[in-house]
Amino acid sequence: MNSSLPPTSFKVDVDVRSYELDSFGHVNHAVFLSYLEFARFNALEQGGFPYQELRARGWGVFVVRAEIDYVSQARLGDRLRIRTSAEEPGRTSVVLVQEIVQAHAPETVVAQARITAVWVGEKGRPMRVPQEVVDIFNPPGDVDDRARASFTEPGNR
Repeated sequence: MNSSLPPTSFKVDVDVRSYELDSFGHVNHAVFLSYLEFARFNALEQGGFPYQELRARGWGVFVVRAEIDYVSQARLGDRLRIRTSAEEPGRTSVVLVQEIVQAHAPETVVAQARITAVWVGEKGRPMRVPQEVVDIFNPPGDVDDRARASFTEPGNR
């Protein structure tokens, strides 16, 4: 998987904890799914849509596909930085591109992921991705000082 994250991605750091390790002393592969989910919800919160707001509007964000490439190890005490951006949304879904790197050495990629998520409404049925959510990943005008993701151009996928 080739990373094409823009430099304006949402970012969040996580510290590797002892209970996340496998018998080989590195982060268990399944734990990365939790890291990625935490980062996705953090990105939505940074964009103005904390979990409580999603629920109040009757929205859900359901992962329907997860592709992950594990590139290097993460060990106890490592601080990892997770960057989240989005590709052009479909009618009811969006592909979120996420990259986990060592926070102290961001050129060291730990994992790369493409997560396809479907937006659902109050009745649990797929709905159009709300424009205001699209706008947090592709803000009109200038990007402010907050870390914001932007859509990749269709030719850069």
